[in-house]
Amino acid sequence: MGLRIRLVLCGLFMVLMMCCIGVQADQLQVGFYQKTCPQAEYIVREEVFKALNKIIGLAAGLVRMHFHDCFVRGCDGSVLIDSTPGNKAEKDSPINNPSLRGFEVIDSAKTRLEAQCKGVVSCADILAFAARDSLAFTEMNIPYKVPAGRRDGRVSLSSETFANLPSPNSNVSQLTQSFQNQNLTQEDMVTLSGAHTIGRSHCGSFQNRLYNFNSTVSQDPSLDANYAAELKSQCPQGSTNTSLVVPMDPPSPNTVDSSYYKNILMNRGLFISDQTLISETATAPLVRANAAYGGIWKAKFYDAMVKMGRIGVLTGTDGEIRLNCSVIN
Repeated sequence: MGLRIRLVLCGLFMVLMMCCIGVQADQLQVGFYQKTCPQAEYIVREEVFKALNKIIGLAAGLVRMHFHDCFVRGCDGSVLIDSTPGNKAEKDSPINNPSLRGFEVIDSAKTRLEAQCKGVVSCADILAFAARDSLAFTEMNIPYKVPAGRRDGRVSLSSETFANLPSPNSNVSQLTQSFQNQNLTQEDMVTLSGAHTIGRSHCGSFQNRLYNFNSTVSQDPSLDANYAAELKSQCPQGSTNTSLVVPMDPPSPNTVDSSYYKNILMNRGLFISDQTLISETATAPLVRANAAYGGIWKAKFYDAMVKMGRIGVLTGTDGEIRLNCSVIN
């Protein structure tokens, strides 16, 4: 399907949604910019689709960026702020750099929006729209509706990423607690983990599973042996090449589907935090259900994305509308 046709279909759908949805209890609203900047969502979508037509892998980057933004200080666009001589910002935390990408897509959308509707559309909302549009692009599907009205934060601290973002080595208890800290349930956690159905990972995020798992065994015994061999060929032991990456969902790395959960059932979850989901009685049934009923998982995933997008939002007169997403006003 061509880019122009995709944009038209998505645009028509969003117009219908804007006419039918009212104000949310938390002051976020679908169609928030309908009067103040009616082309806002279309402009973001156009910039996202243009970028993904060149580099499809940016889709996962933009989804992950939204997640990392929301889990630190809420969905306030703080992950977009550049470091200064006196402050190391979130984007330069080892958790985010070099793994996060797609900042240039947000900047391109912001530049166009400032030219058309100066000082109106927040960077936090642009990021939420871009994550939605990235998911829509990967499956040529109608996007879910995103309530907007977020305002931008003025603080970004690298140090806060460590306490708030779950590690790829987390177990179920740690993951559950991390999500509960954001008022998300354990089921939300399992559902949103399915975002690993697209994208790639640097070898350093899982290499311990291959070569130095613990003091007893070098290779994680929960990892399928054939998959481990594949990963070792892509991430050689002792390599100093920090740019080496592998797909997180090899069967369909650029498509939003339930393949991620099927991989876990075959002991082919890339991260410890993926494979651990099948190890606990509370989460294992959710993994099996998501693997078997991909359509139901996808609907839950979209609902969970909207729920995540409400974490700690600034609205009304709180925060600001950044004129440049990487610099506070």
